[in-house]
Amino acid sequence: MATKYAFTQGLRELRFHLCPQASASDATRFVAWQQIRQIQLMTICRAFLKRAYPTMKHHNPNTPILIRECTGVEPKIWARYAFAKEKSISLAGLSDKEIEEKVTGIVKSEFS
Repeated sequence: MATKYAFTQGLRELRFHLCPQASASDATRFVAWQQIRQIQLMTICRAFLKRAYPTMKHHNPNTPILIRECTGVEPKIWARYAFAKEKSISLAGLSDKEIEEKVTGIVKSEFS
């Protein structure tokens, strides 16, 4: 796992966009089916970040890794490269393993 999160030299910033709704509060209010599914997706993304963030930051201490939360957004990862070039990948509907593969791919690739 050590080299899996060694970022490419051209990567300037990594951002994760998530929804701030916590799954712990689901039982206390009525939530539509789509919102329940979205909360489940956010929980998977959060579990991935709790597990992988320390390793990513340890191996890339000078690269900002940002976690942004906004109500109603789909989970997405953004990578900013040199010359303000950006690439994004949706994480909606992916399992923990699939998220790991997408993140590994985006942090190792150069913008093209």
